[in-house]
Amino acid sequence: MMNFSAELKERQEYINRVLDAYLPMVEGRQKTVLSAMRYSVTIGGKRLRPIFAFEFCRMCGADWKKAAPFAAAIEMIHTYSLIHDDLPSMDNDDLRRGRPTNHKVYGEAMAILA
Repeated sequence: MMNFSAELKERQEYINRVLDAYLPMVEGRQKTVLSAMRYSVTIGGKRLRPIFAFEFCRMCGADWKKAAPFAAAIEMIHTYSLIHDDLPSMDNDDLRRGRPTNHKVYGEAMAILA
């Protein structure tokens, strides 16, 4: 029988490693925007969207890890939508998951780019 909590934790940790691998290193001329991107992607969360992608892949008979690129893309798009939702012209939120929102840390223009 499947241990749901253990499976959930395994997949959350896996997608976090995949996201880290796909995000560019914070260096070079664009290090500020790359830092802003990493800030919001690595802030955490339940990672339900990637987990749904993994589970759908598994239900179709494939190794769930093969869905990693798609799962990472979904999570990055979701993160971008949260950054934009928090902007002053939208919901004007100061905190996301207990941390200052992207635009509070990096400024509104950089948050839009991130």
